[in-house]
Amino acid sequence: MSSQSLKVQIIQKAWQDEAFKQQLLADPKTAIKDAFGVELPDDINLTAVAEEDKHFYLVLPPNPEDAASADGDVELVW
Repeated sequence: MSSQSLKVQIIQKAWQDEAFKQQLLADPKTAIKDAFGVELPDDINLTAVAEEDKHFYLVLPPNPEDAASADGDVELVW
């Protein structure tokens, strides 16, 4: 995998490959596994959405203090 984060690679591929984009929107875990060989754990939920010209999403990440005390040891380079 290149030095770019997985998130950047996924976005770039979705911009370039409409079939991948549609699969990503429908079944993101399978799309990522098929395209990048990265299998996300079963306990990780992932939703992919596409912003539009006048419809945007603001995603609030978990509070780092909460993440530090959470169970599980998932390390993803996102």
